[in-house]
Amino acid sequence: MNLNATLFAQFVVFFILVVFTMKFVWPPLMKALDERAERIANGLAAADRGKAEMAAAEKRIAAELAATRDESTKRIADAEKRAAAIIEEAKQQASVEAARIIEGAKADAEQQITRAREELRGQVATLAVAGAEQILKREVNAAAHADLLNRLSTEL
Repeated sequence: MNLNATLFAQFVVFFILVVFTMKFVWPPLMKALDERAERIANGLAAADRGKAEMAAAEKRIAAELAATRDESTKRIADAEKRAAAIIEEAKQQASVEAARIIEGAKADAEQQITRAREELRGQVATLAVAGAEQILKREVNAAAHADLLNRLSTEL
C-alpha cells in the first residue's frame, strides 16, 4: 500500500472521529461542565449570602445584647434605689418606734419613781410617828433620844 493512501485513510478516520466526537461526545461534556460551573457559582453565591446574613445576624445579636445590658443595668439601678428607699423607710419607722418606746420607758420610770417616793414618804411618816411614840413613852433622856435617833436613821 501506498503511504499517501495510508495517511489519507488515517486523516479520513481522524476526521470522522473528530466529527463524531463534536456531534455526540462534546455536547454532553460541555453540558455537564456548564452545569457544574453553574452549581459552583450558585454555591459560592449562597455562601456569600450566608456570610452576609451571618454578619447581619451578628450585628442584630450585638445590638440586642447591648440593649439587654442597658435594660438590666437600668433594672439593677432601679432595684438598688428601691432597696435604699425601703431601708431608709425602715430606719425612719425604727427611729419613730424607738422614740415611742423610750418615751414609754421614761413615763414608766417616772411613775415608778413617784410610787417609790410615795411609799418612802409613807414609811418615813410611819417611822417618824413610831419614833415619836417611843420618844414620848420614855422619859426625857438625851442619851436615850440619841440612841433612838441613831436606830431610826439606820432604819431609813
